[in-house]
Amino acid sequence: MELWFSEKHTSNVKFSIKVDRQLFCGQSEYQRIDIFDSQEFGRFLTLDGNMILTEKDEFIYNEMIVHVPMAVHPNVRKVLVIGAGDGGVLRELCRYNQVEQIDMVEVDELLVEVCKKYLPQTGCGFGDDRVKIHHQDGLRYIRKCENEYDLIIVDPTDPFGVGEGLFSKEFYGNCYKALREDGIMVNQHESPFYGEDVYVMNRTHKRIVGSFPITKVYQAHIPTYPAGHWLFGFASKKYHPIRDLDAVRWSSLGIDTKYYNTRLHVGAFALPNYVENVLKEVE
Repeated sequence: MELWFSEKHTSNVKFSIKVDRQLFCGQSEYQRIDIFDSQEFGRFLTLDGNMILTEKDEFIYNEMIVHVPMAVHPNVRKVLVIGAGDGGVLRELCRYNQVEQIDMVEVDELLVEVCKKYLPQTGCGFGDDRVKIHHQDGLRYIRKCENEYDLIIVDPTDPFGVGEGLFSKEFYGNCYKALREDGIMVNQHESPFYGEDVYVMNRTHKRIVGSFPITKVYQAHIPTYPAGHWLFGFASKKYHPIRDLDAVRWSSLGIDTKYYNTRLHVGAFALPNYVENVLKEVE
């Protein structure tokens, strides 16, 4: 007997991974959490049946959402992470000695505990002394912040259910207010390929454009995400993601990455025409 995990990318497309065994299944106050083990992708996490990460390709997502803004902003000291309960974003941020404080807002306490236990590859950053975890709603947390953070990384689940408020115009406006005068916000921007994902991508981009003076979109190729093509949003009060990239400074840090480099950084902002055309509709 074979066990397969399947995720619907559309009503006509499924993505499937053969499962060796299920390591965890539980229902938190907010969502169903499953951890599976597989031969091809190692352990992987799903929430409400949606793929969140696999051990084999999570480095792509986490490196691109962290190192792109860190290579642009010259002096990140205080960071806010919203979502990212698997810990991968924390792991990458903790590689920077200049970062003094990381506030992580993750509403689902069970998710964090499960990832600590079953996904040590991504969950290794939770124990860093600079990390403070706040188990509360990200939308409520950000409302009370003003001129506080150098960098905000928004890494929620999909824009429905527990993560829905983190894709709203109010939320992005509050992120702007929470950033210092030269702050940067980076968010996961969904996939540009399938119709429903394109709608969400477009709506998200429109709301961010209305809140920040500098807004750009960049891409990465992640095999287990819809169509293998994923976007991130870069929003800034001051710094341009390419013109203000300090490749020499970032390279001098000696951070060993598997996906990100400063040459790819520049190329990631060169989007295919079909993506550019969709984004221009709201700019």
